[in-house]
Amino acid sequence: MVKQFQFAKLPKIIFRDGAITGLPDQILAFGKQVALVTGKKSFANSPEALRLFNEFEKKAIRWSFYSIPGEPSPDEIDRYAARAASENIEVVVAIGGGSVLDAGKAISAMAGMDKPVQRFLESVGDLEHPGTRMPLIAVPTTSGTGSEATKNAVISKTGKDGFKKSLRHDNFVPDLALIDTGLTKGCPRDITAASGMDCFTQLTEAYLSDKALNYTDALAMEGLRAVRDYLEKCVCDGSDMEARAGMSFAALTSGICLANAGLGVVHGFASSVGGLFEIPHGVVCGSLMAKANEVAVRELRKMKDNNTALKKYSQLGRLFVSTENKPDDYYIDAFIGYIAELTSALEIPGFAGYGIGEIDIPEICRITENKNNPVKLGETEMAEILSSRLF
Repeated sequence: MVKQFQFAKLPKIIFRDGAITGLPDQILAFGKQVALVTGKKSFANSPEALRLFNEFEKKAIRWSFYSIPGEPSPDEIDRYAARAASENIEVVVAIGGGSVLDAGKAISAMAGMDKPVQRFLESVGDLEHPGTRMPLIAVPTTSGTGSEATKNAVISKTGKDGFKKSLRHDNFVPDLALIDTGLTKGCPRDITAASGMDCFTQLTEAYLSDKALNYTDALAMEGLRAVRDYLEKCVCDGSDMEARAGMSFAALTSGICLANAGLGVVHGFASSVGGLFEIPHGVVCGSLMAKANEVAVRELRKMKDNNTALKKYSQLGRLFVSTENKPDDYYIDAFIGYIAELTSALEIPGFAGYGIGEIDIPEICRITENKNNPVKLGETEMAEILSSRLF
């Protein structure tokens, strides 16, 4: 019997090397006045950007730069949304990493609204967004978040009373996800590693989620095969375009999976830690992934009704480990060992360098969610996970 399900809508997806050359014509389907949301400087100074701007001029497309140097804050979104309305922007084009894509979503949704974005954020706001937005094109330049395929925009306010929460609506899925695998070539090694581990975590958590579907399981396994084959190659040789394309596919797939199956405790930590400290999202995910899965497996093994989750862990082990004809427990432990070895090989840092210490653990655990995790963890288990990376 087929299990009942629903599946989130997707953007139109164009996936190919050189796809950005078609961006001007895609823009013209929506208008000629463009808000170009980018990172601090990397894309704007690239040869691809210069060629793109020449095409804009030929086609009478007018553009304004909206720079997002890090994870978007409520103040940045409010400021740029007001600017987009005043400039009569017709289409938002976000070209960058996950933070830039999230900012593009939020700007497109908040332009013309007369209230601050914080009032519409889940958990911290008091209003529901009506779902109206400007046309939106998402062009990722990293392989991590899969934000080009999701309906949420993560907004951060860092500090003692900080938060990292989503502006979310079904209508916020971009109209077009234009994935030009060549745009990831210049991504630095550390960002490639951290964003790749974020992608790995998303695929794994979606596969293990208590909301997983047959569809998301199938997609997640395809994405995980790409991670297995290409993540380390990407980090070791950023000019390996086959590996870059593989990780672009994995990231897109991770976004589709998380949109339908949800995520687990590692992303719960990414939200709580990211709201309190200035630390890259991918570093949190990559740093905690091995220990979080080790603790989850240990707790699952204590339970009677654990067959589904542990069977999935064994399937992950079979995917990542070449040894054959071993019992399930061997593959479960081998998968966790693989993650730990990969975390070390990619030089994912611990937390001490970001100002996080033992004194912060109770508050982080208190506010960390672990919904959709294959096993519910208490604050004691979560503290164990955090403590393992305080170096």
